[in-house]
Order: sequence, then C-alpha cells, then structure tokens
Amino acid sequence: MIPVWTIPLIAYLLGSIPFGLLIVKLSGGGDVRESGSGNIGAANVTRVAGPISGILTLLLDAGKGYLAVWLARRISGGNVRWITAAAVAVVLGHMFSVWLRFRGGKGVATGLGAYIPISGAAVAAAAMLWIVVAVFWRYVSLASIAAAAALPLLVYELYAPGFAPPRVLSIATVFVSILVIWKHRENMQRLIAGTESQLKLKR
Repeated sequence: MIPVWTIPLIAYLLGSIPFGLLIVKLSGGGDVRESGSGNIGAANVTRVAGPISGILTLLLDAGKGYLAVWLARRISGGNVRWITAAAVAVVLGHMFSVWLRFRGGKGVATGLGAYIPISGAAVAAAAMLWIVVAVFWRYVSLASIAAAAALPLLVYELYAPGFAPPRVLSIATVFVSILVIWKHRENMQRLIAGTESQLKLKR
C-alpha cells in the first residue's frame, strides 16, 4: 500500500524525467539545451533531431503527466485534492527537474497530459485552440500561451455537465496556467519584438 502523502513526490519525480534531452542524446544529437531555443520540449527537439523525435517527446511528456494523475487517483481512491496535487507536482517536476539543476521545459505537453484524466473535454478544447492559433498565426509559442490561458476557463466550463469543478482544482489550474505562461516570458518578448520563429507549414 503506497501512502497518499507520497503522491506529490511520485508525481514530481515522474515530471522530472527529461525525455526530450534523453531522446536527442540517444539519437546522437548531443545536448538539446545547447541548440535551437535551448528548451527540452517537443518543439525544440523537432528542430534539433527531427519530427519523429519531436513526436516521441510530445507523447512521453504528455504521458508522464497522465500517469502521475492516474496513479494519484488509484492511490487516493479518487480524492480530488491528491489528484490536483499530482497534476501540479508533475508540471513542476517538468519545469524544475531535479536532474537538470531545477531547470526544465515549459510544461505544455505535461500539463495537458495531466489534465486528460481530470477533464478530457477541456484538454480537447485547449488542443483545438492550440491548433487554430498555430495554423493561422504560425507561432507555436503563441498557440501554447493561448491554450494555457484558456485552460482554467475550459476546465471550469467542461469539468462535468452542470457542475463546477472543486475550488481546489480551479485554483490549481489557474496556478498551472500562470506557470506555463511565465515559462514563455522570453517568447512573449520575442513576439512583441517580431523576432519569434514561425512554424513552417509545408504544402
């Protein structure tokens, strides 16, 4: 029997696994932090090591978010406070990895993965918003910021038909959203300056 108090620790350690860094190194691409934007997320992995590595990073980063919350639900018997704690902890682990001297990614994929078992409808809506913004404006960072900013409202509206989410979940979702946006502060500066790299769409 796993004690419930270990849930945040387990979630944090899962989030701390730097899949993007490991995938690029295993593919012979060196340290992804020394190339492109320096981020360990799927977008920079794609730029450095190609689309297959990027997709694999995306799936694994989202998967660890999902697994952390799924485990919290199993261990706690569905207690929303522990589930919420796991969602926050896994995102913090990804952003401030103990293996990377408390540096890490921006938390988009891990955050969305963590919220799939909490509100799949909200994640689907956020993903659709991400796609629309990325296709029309061609900025991955802008799409991520828009999806993160919309997530608290989407969770509130789509958590359950006719029911608002528990207050602890709403507060935590706002916190996660702010963290993700804060992690994109350099991207926002480049967007304002007009120097942010655009997504290249091939016909």
